[in-house]
Amino acid sequence: MTEPEDHRPDPDALLRRIEREDATRDRGRLRIYLGAAPGVGKTFAMLNEGKRRHERGTDVVVGIAETYGRPLTEQALGGLEVIPRKQIPYRGVVLEEMDTDAVIARHPQVALVDELAHTNAPGSKHEKRWQDVREILEAGITVISTLNVQHLESLNDVVEGITGVHVRETVPDAVVDEADEIEVVDISAQALRSRMRHGNIYPPGQAERALEGFFTEANLTALRELVLRRVASQVENELDEYMRERHAEGWDAAVRVALLIDDIPAADVAIRRAWRLASALDGELIAVYPAPLTREQGMMRLLTTLMDLNATSRELPGVDLEREFASLIVEGQVQHVVLIARRPRSFAGVRLETPADRLMRAHPRLNFHIVVAV
Repeated sequence: MTEPEDHRPDPDALLRRIEREDATRDRGRLRIYLGAAPGVGKTFAMLNEGKRRHERGTDVVVGIAETYGRPLTEQALGGLEVIPRKQIPYRGVVLEEMDTDAVIARHPQVALVDELAHTNAPGSKHEKRWQDVREILEAGITVISTLNVQHLESLNDVVEGITGVHVRETVPDAVVDEADEIEVVDISAQALRSRMRHGNIYPPGQAERALEGFFTEANLTALRELVLRRVASQVENELDEYMRERHAEGWDAAVRVALLIDDIPAADVAIRRAWRLASALDGELIAVYPAPLTREQGMMRLLTTLMDLNATSRELPGVDLEREFASLIVEGQVQHVVLIARRPRSFAGVRLETPADRLMRAHPRLNFHIVVAV
Protein backbone atom coordinates (compact mmCIF):
# COMPACT_ATOMS: atom_id res chain seq x y z
CA MET A 1 0.00 0.00 0.00
CA THR A 2 1.37 3.39 -0.99
CA GLU A 3 1.96 5.81 1.86
CA PRO A 4 0.00 9.06 1.48
CA GLU A 5 2.12 12.06 0.51
CA ASP A 6 3.06 14.42 3.32
CA HIS A 7 1.62 17.78 2.28
CA ARG A 8 2.49 19.54 5.49
CA PRO A 9 4.20 22.90 4.88
CA ASP A 10 7.90 23.34 5.57
CA PRO A 11 8.16 24.51 9.24
CA ASP A 12 10.98 26.97 8.40
CA ALA A 13 8.95 28.48 5.57
CA LEU A 14 5.93 28.77 7.85
CA LEU A 15 8.01 30.51 10.54
CA ARG A 16 9.36 33.00 7.99
CA ARG A 17 5.83 33.75 6.79
CA ILE A 18 4.51 34.22 10.35
CA GLU A 19 7.40 36.55 11.23
CA ARG A 20 6.77 38.55 8.06
CA GLU A 21 3.05 38.81 8.78
CA ASP A 22 3.72 39.87 12.39
CA ALA A 23 6.12 42.57 11.21
CA THR A 24 3.61 44.00 8.73
CA ARG A 25 0.33 43.53 10.63
CA ASP A 26 0.04 47.16 11.75
CA ARG A 27 2.07 48.60 8.88
CA GLY A 28 0.71 50.37 5.84
CA ARG A 29 1.06 48.83 2.40
CA LEU A 30 3.56 50.15 -0.14
CA ARG A 31 2.75 50.40 -3.84
CA ILE A 32 5.46 51.62 -6.24
CA TYR A 33 5.02 52.83 -9.80
CA LEU A 34 8.32 51.89 -11.46
CA GLY A 35 9.57 53.42 -14.72
CA ALA A 36 12.59 53.34 -17.00
CA ALA A 37 13.16 57.11 -17.14
CA PRO A 38 11.67 60.51 -16.29
CA GLY A 39 8.56 61.35 -18.29
CA VAL A 40 7.08 57.86 -18.66
CA GLY A 41 4.03 58.90 -16.59
CA LYS A 42 4.70 57.58 -13.07
CA THR A 43 3.45 60.67 -11.21
CA PHE A 44 0.39 60.86 -13.47
CA ALA A 45 -0.36 57.18 -12.74
CA MET A 46 0.12 57.71 -8.99
CA LEU A 47 -2.25 60.70 -8.91
CA ASN A 48 -4.88 58.92 -11.00
CA GLU A 49 -4.70 55.92 -8.65
CA GLY A 50 -5.22 58.33 -5.74
CA LYS A 51 -8.23 59.86 -7.47
CA ARG A 52 -9.80 56.47 -8.16
CA ARG A 53 -9.44 55.50 -4.50
CA HIS A 54 -10.77 58.88 -3.34
CA GLU A 55 -13.84 58.47 -5.55
CA ARG A 56 -14.45 55.06 -3.98
CA GLY A 57 -14.52 56.66 -0.52
CA THR A 58 -10.89 56.13 0.59
CA ASP A 59 -9.27 58.93 2.60
CA VAL A 60 -6.37 60.02 0.34
CA VAL A 61 -3.91 62.89 0.71
CA VAL A 62 -0.95 64.05 -1.40
CA GLY A 63 2.18 64.06 0.76
CA ILE A 64 4.17 65.47 -2.15
CA ALA A 65 3.87 65.41 -5.93
CA GLU A 66 6.24 66.99 -8.44
CA THR A 67 4.31 68.17 -11.53
CA TYR A 68 7.21 70.11 -13.15
CA GLY A 69 4.58 72.29 -14.83
CA ARG A 70 3.30 69.41 -16.98
CA PRO A 71 -0.37 70.23 -17.77
CA LEU A 72 -1.75 66.68 -17.60
CA THR A 73 0.02 66.01 -14.29
CA GLU A 74 -1.25 69.27 -12.80
CA GLN A 75 -4.74 68.40 -13.96
CA ALA A 76 -4.47 64.97 -12.29
CA LEU A 77 -3.56 66.70 -9.02
CA GLY A 78 -6.82 68.66 -9.01
CA GLY A 79 -9.46 67.56 -6.51
CA LEU A 80 -7.01 65.86 -4.13
CA GLU A 81 -6.14 67.14 -0.66
CA VAL A 82 -2.52 68.29 -0.59
CA ILE A 83 -0.55 68.49 2.67
CA PRO A 84 1.31 71.84 2.75
CA ARG A 85 5.05 71.46 2.33
CA LYS A 86 7.50 72.17 5.12
CA GLN A 87 9.63 75.31 4.70
CA ILE A 88 13.32 74.71 5.48
CA PRO A 89 15.72 77.70 5.54
CA TYR A 90 19.10 76.83 4.06
CA ARG A 91 21.96 79.22 3.23
CA GLY A 92 19.75 82.23 2.68
CA VAL A 93 17.04 80.43 0.70
CA VAL A 94 13.90 78.56 1.71
CA LEU A 95 13.59 74.97 0.44
CA GLU A 96 10.37 72.99 0.42
CA GLU A 97 10.08 69.34 1.44
CA MET A 98 7.31 66.94 2.36
CA ASP A 99 6.05 67.52 5.91
CA THR A 100 6.25 63.93 7.16
CA ASP A 101 5.00 64.78 10.65
CA ALA A 102 1.98 66.58 9.18
CA VAL A 103 1.14 63.57 6.99
CA ILE A 104 1.29 61.25 10.00
CA ALA A 105 -0.72 63.67 12.18
CA ARG A 106 -3.41 63.89 9.45
CA HIS A 107 -3.34 60.05 9.34
CA PRO A 108 -5.16 59.35 6.06
CA GLN A 109 -5.73 55.85 4.78
CA VAL A 110 -3.47 56.52 1.78
CA ALA A 111 -0.64 59.02 1.19
CA LEU A 112 0.75 59.77 -2.27
CA VAL A 113 4.51 60.37 -2.08
CA ASP A 114 6.34 61.12 -5.33
CA GLU A 115 10.03 60.43 -6.11
CA LEU A 116 11.08 57.79 -3.61
CA ALA A 117 14.80 58.34 -4.32
CA HIS A 118 14.74 62.08 -3.53
CA THR A 119 17.39 63.49 -1.16
CA ASN A 120 15.85 65.88 1.38
CA ALA A 121 17.20 69.34 2.10
CA PRO A 122 19.72 69.66 4.95
CA GLY A 123 17.87 70.09 8.23
CA SER A 124 15.05 67.71 7.26
CA LYS A 125 13.91 64.98 9.63
CA HIS A 126 15.40 62.29 7.38
CA GLU A 127 18.15 62.45 4.79
CA LYS A 128 16.20 60.44 2.18
CA ARG A 129 12.54 60.41 1.19
CA TRP A 130 12.39 56.63 1.33
CA GLN A 131 13.11 56.99 5.05
CA ASP A 132 10.13 59.35 5.35
CA VAL A 133 8.02 56.73 3.54
CA ARG A 134 9.12 54.03 5.97
CA GLU A 135 8.04 56.19 8.91
CA ILE A 136 4.64 56.82 7.29
CA LEU A 137 4.20 53.09 6.66
CA GLU A 138 5.09 52.31 10.29
CA ALA A 139 2.29 54.68 11.32
CA GLY A 140 -0.16 52.36 9.55
CA ILE A 141 -0.67 54.55 6.47
CA THR A 142 -0.59 53.03 2.98
CA VAL A 143 1.82 54.80 0.60
CA ILE A 144 1.76 55.00 -3.18
CA SER A 145 5.10 56.18 -4.56
CA THR A 146 7.17 56.44 -7.75
CA LEU A 147 10.69 55.38 -8.74
CA ASN A 148 12.92 55.21 -11.82
CA VAL A 149 14.98 52.05 -12.29
CA GLN A 150 18.28 53.96 -12.44
CA HIS A 151 17.86 54.81 -8.75
CA LEU A 152 17.97 51.18 -7.59
CA GLU A 153 21.15 50.59 -5.57
CA SER A 154 21.95 47.20 -7.15
CA LEU A 155 21.77 48.59 -10.69
CA ASN A 156 23.79 51.75 -10.05
CA ASP A 157 26.91 50.61 -11.90
CA VAL A 158 24.91 48.97 -14.71
CA VAL A 159 23.03 52.19 -15.41
CA GLU A 160 26.30 54.14 -15.42
CA GLY A 161 27.74 51.65 -17.90
CA ILE A 162 24.70 52.05 -20.17
CA THR A 163 24.19 55.81 -20.03
CA GLY A 164 27.57 57.17 -18.92
CA VAL A 165 25.72 58.99 -16.11
CA HIS A 166 26.53 58.28 -12.46
CA VAL A 167 23.27 58.41 -10.50
CA ARG A 168 23.96 59.69 -6.98
CA GLU A 169 20.48 59.28 -5.49
CA THR A 170 19.78 55.60 -4.86
CA VAL A 171 17.17 53.56 -3.01
CA PRO A 172 18.18 50.36 -1.18
CA ASP A 173 16.81 47.29 -2.91
CA ALA A 174 15.50 46.20 0.50
CA VAL A 175 12.97 49.07 0.35
CA VAL A 176 11.69 47.93 -3.04
CA ASP A 177 11.72 44.27 -1.99
CA GLU A 178 9.40 45.19 0.89
CA ALA A 179 6.84 46.74 -1.48
CA ASP A 180 3.48 44.97 -1.52
CA GLU A 181 2.85 45.95 -5.13
CA ILE A 182 5.08 47.13 -7.98
CA GLU A 183 3.49 48.32 -11.19
CA VAL A 184 5.55 49.12 -14.27
CA VAL A 185 4.64 52.32 -16.10
CA ASP A 186 5.80 51.26 -19.54
CA ILE A 187 6.22 53.26 -22.74
CA SER A 188 8.32 52.53 -25.81
CA ALA A 189 11.59 54.39 -26.34
CA GLN A 190 10.21 55.93 -29.54
CA ALA A 191 7.05 57.19 -27.81
CA LEU A 192 9.02 58.68 -24.93
CA ARG A 193 11.39 60.48 -27.31
CA SER A 194 8.36 61.78 -29.21
CA ARG A 195 6.89 63.06 -25.93
CA MET A 196 10.23 64.75 -25.25
CA ARG A 197 10.35 66.43 -28.70
CA HIS A 198 6.85 67.83 -28.21
CA GLY A 199 7.92 69.57 -24.99
CA ASN A 200 5.80 67.38 -22.71
CA ILE A 201 8.72 66.57 -20.38
CA TYR A 202 11.38 69.32 -20.59
CA PRO A 203 11.48 72.82 -22.19
CA PRO A 204 12.69 72.76 -25.84
CA GLY A 205 16.38 73.59 -25.23
CA GLN A 206 16.72 71.10 -22.37
CA ALA A 207 14.75 68.50 -24.32
CA GLU A 208 17.14 68.69 -27.27
CA ARG A 209 20.17 68.11 -25.03
CA ALA A 210 18.41 65.24 -23.26
CA LEU A 211 17.54 63.53 -26.56
CA GLU A 212 21.21 63.55 -27.51
CA GLY A 213 22.38 62.40 -24.06
CA PHE A 214 20.46 60.30 -21.54
CA PHE A 215 17.35 59.88 -23.71
CA THR A 216 18.92 58.15 -26.72
CA GLU A 217 16.83 55.29 -28.09
CA ALA A 218 19.53 52.75 -27.15
CA ASN A 219 19.69 54.00 -23.54
CA LEU A 220 15.92 54.01 -23.10
CA THR A 221 15.57 50.52 -24.58
CA ALA A 222 18.24 49.16 -22.22
CA LEU A 223 16.68 50.87 -19.17
CA ARG A 224 13.25 49.54 -20.12
CA GLU A 225 14.74 46.04 -20.27
CA LEU A 226 16.18 46.53 -16.75
CA VAL A 227 12.73 47.46 -15.43
CA LEU A 228 11.07 44.41 -16.92
CA ARG A 229 13.82 42.09 -15.67
CA ARG A 230 13.67 43.54 -12.15
CA VAL A 231 9.92 43.04 -11.87
CA ALA A 232 10.09 39.56 -13.44
CA SER A 233 12.75 38.61 -10.89
CA GLN A 234 10.53 39.72 -8.01
CA VAL A 235 7.57 37.74 -9.34
CA GLU A 236 9.77 34.64 -9.66
CA ASN A 237 11.00 35.07 -6.08
CA GLU A 238 7.42 35.26 -4.79
CA LEU A 239 6.46 32.15 -6.78
CA ASP A 240 9.56 30.36 -5.52
CA GLU A 241 8.67 31.10 -1.90
CA TYR A 242 5.05 30.03 -2.45
CA MET A 243 6.16 26.70 -3.95
CA ARG A 244 8.75 26.03 -1.22
CA GLU A 245 6.14 26.57 1.51
CA ARG A 246 4.07 23.84 -0.11
CA HIS A 247 6.95 21.42 -0.79
CA ALA A 248 6.20 21.48 -4.51
CA GLU A 249 7.62 18.38 -6.13
CA GLY A 250 10.75 19.02 -8.18
CA TRP A 251 11.30 22.52 -6.80
CA ASP A 252 15.06 23.12 -6.58
CA ALA A 253 16.91 23.61 -3.32
CA ALA A 254 18.02 27.12 -2.42
CA VAL A 255 20.92 28.51 -4.42
CA ARG A 256 23.68 30.27 -2.46
CA VAL A 257 26.27 32.65 -3.85
CA ALA A 258 29.28 33.44 -1.66
CA LEU A 259 31.37 36.56 -2.27
CA LEU A 260 34.78 36.93 -0.67
CA ILE A 261 35.59 40.58 0.02
CA ASP A 262 39.31 41.00 0.56
CA ASP A 263 39.93 44.12 -1.49
CA ILE A 264 37.92 47.25 -0.68
CA PRO A 265 38.60 49.29 -3.88
CA ALA A 266 37.30 46.46 -6.10
CA ALA A 267 34.46 45.44 -3.78
CA ASP A 268 31.80 47.89 -5.07
CA VAL A 269 31.71 46.26 -8.50
CA ALA A 270 32.05 42.74 -7.04
CA ILE A 271 29.13 43.21 -4.63
CA ARG A 272 26.74 44.35 -7.33
CA ARG A 273 27.81 41.61 -9.77
CA ALA A 274 27.42 38.97 -7.06
CA TRP A 275 24.00 40.35 -6.12
CA ARG A 276 22.83 40.28 -9.73
CA LEU A 277 24.06 36.70 -10.07
CA ALA A 278 22.22 35.65 -6.90
CA SER A 279 19.10 37.51 -8.03
CA ALA A 280 19.17 35.91 -11.48
CA LEU A 281 19.44 32.47 -9.85
CA ASP A 282 16.72 33.29 -7.27
CA GLY A 283 19.37 32.65 -4.64
CA GLU A 284 20.90 34.08 -1.49
CA LEU A 285 24.01 36.25 -1.46
CA ILE A 286 26.46 35.67 1.41
CA ALA A 287 29.24 38.27 1.58
CA VAL A 288 32.27 37.11 3.56
CA TYR A 289 35.13 39.28 4.79
CA PRO A 290 38.08 38.94 7.22
CA ALA A 291 37.81 40.74 10.57
CA PRO A 292 40.92 42.91 9.99
CA LEU A 293 39.20 44.48 6.97
CA THR A 294 36.66 46.20 9.25
CA ARG A 295 39.40 48.63 10.30
CA GLU A 296 39.93 49.77 6.70
CA GLN A 297 38.40 52.97 5.40
CA GLY A 298 35.34 52.31 3.26
CA MET A 299 34.36 49.01 4.86
CA MET A 300 31.38 50.51 6.73
CA ARG A 301 30.04 51.84 3.44
CA LEU A 302 30.33 48.38 1.88
CA LEU A 303 28.48 46.78 4.80
CA THR A 304 25.71 49.37 4.41
CA THR A 305 25.46 48.54 0.70
CA LEU A 306 25.17 44.83 1.52
CA MET A 307 22.42 45.58 4.02
CA ASP A 308 20.60 47.68 1.41
CA LEU A 309 20.76 44.73 -1.00
CA ASN A 310 19.36 42.29 1.59
CA ALA A 311 22.60 40.28 1.48
CA THR A 312 23.90 38.26 4.42
CA SER A 313 27.26 39.42 5.83
CA ARG A 314 29.64 36.99 7.53
CA GLU A 315 32.83 38.00 9.31
CA LEU A 316 35.70 35.48 9.45
CA PRO A 317 38.68 35.65 11.86
CA GLY A 318 41.08 36.11 8.95
CA VAL A 319 43.88 34.07 10.55
CA ASP A 320 43.81 31.62 7.64
CA LEU A 321 41.26 33.26 5.35
CA GLU A 322 41.57 30.75 2.55
CA ARG A 323 40.83 27.78 4.86
CA GLU A 324 38.08 29.65 6.72
CA PHE A 325 36.34 30.60 3.48
CA ALA A 326 36.64 27.04 2.16
CA SER A 327 34.95 25.74 5.33
CA LEU A 328 32.11 28.21 4.93
CA ILE A 329 31.62 27.11 1.31
CA VAL A 330 31.22 23.49 2.38
CA GLU A 331 29.13 24.09 5.51
CA GLY A 332 26.87 26.61 3.78
CA GLN A 333 26.30 24.35 0.74
CA VAL A 334 27.39 27.16 -1.57
CA GLN A 335 27.08 26.53 -5.31
CA HIS A 336 28.55 29.77 -6.73
CA VAL A 337 31.63 31.66 -5.55
CA VAL A 338 32.56 35.21 -6.56
CA LEU A 339 36.21 36.19 -6.05
CA ILE A 340 38.14 39.40 -6.59
CA ALA A 341 41.21 38.58 -8.68
CA ARG A 342 44.29 40.78 -8.79
CA ARG A 343 47.02 40.85 -11.39
CA PRO A 344 49.00 37.59 -10.81
CA ARG A 345 52.52 38.01 -9.45
CA SER A 346 55.53 36.11 -10.72
CA PHE A 347 58.95 35.11 -9.42
CA ALA A 348 61.86 34.41 -11.77
CA GLY A 349 59.41 34.39 -14.68
CA VAL A 350 57.14 31.78 -13.03
CA ARG A 351 53.58 32.82 -12.24
CA LEU A 352 52.79 32.41 -8.53
CA GLU A 353 49.64 30.57 -7.52
CA THR A 354 46.88 32.81 -6.13
CA PRO A 355 44.26 32.00 -3.45
CA ALA A 356 41.68 31.90 -6.27
CA ASP A 357 43.75 29.23 -8.05
CA ARG A 358 43.90 27.08 -4.91
CA LEU A 359 40.19 27.45 -4.16
CA MET A 360 39.21 26.50 -7.71
CA ARG A 361 41.50 23.47 -7.60
CA ALA A 362 40.15 22.37 -4.22
CA HIS A 363 36.49 22.76 -5.28
CA PRO A 364 36.28 21.75 -8.95
CA ARG A 365 32.50 21.26 -8.87
CA LEU A 366 31.71 24.81 -7.78
CA ASN A 367 30.92 27.62 -10.20
CA PHE A 368 33.55 30.35 -9.84
CA HIS A 369 33.05 33.93 -11.03
CA ILE A 370 36.06 36.23 -11.10
CA VAL A 371 35.84 40.03 -10.82
CA VAL A 372 39.12 41.58 -11.93
CA ALA A 373 40.46 44.28 -9.62
CA VAL A 374 41.48 47.35 -11.60
